[in-house]
Amino acid sequence: MKLLIRLAITAAALWVAVWLIPGLDFEGGVLGFILVAALVLAANAIVKPILSIFSFPLILLTLGLFLLVINALVLQLVVWLSSQLDLGLTSTGFFWATFLGALVISLVRMVLDAILD
Repeated sequence: MKLLIRLAITAAALWVAVWLIPGLDFEGGVLGFILVAALVLAANAIVKPILSIFSFPLILLTLGLFLLVINALVLQLVVWLSSQLDLGLTSTGFFWATFLGALVISLVRMVLDAILD
């Protein structure tokens, strides 16, 4: 049950990011959107901790701001996987669209997690 709630929160955060950020687009159906949200969850659970461990000195040096770059890298990985699996999530550029999209997703997830807990 908790996994479904996390999936719904991630899907809502992804929807807000696609809606707000120009250059981060989704063209597909509801099933594709749910699969992309599941990819975001999986990437956050598997890839993000590995990147965080390897970049720990940079995270300390920047007082945690490098975590924003890690979030953008994870979202860019999801965009790439989405294009390989033909799910419909696209990004026009790494720095602005993906970086801002990752920031919006993180903020919306944080707010929704706080509301639902």
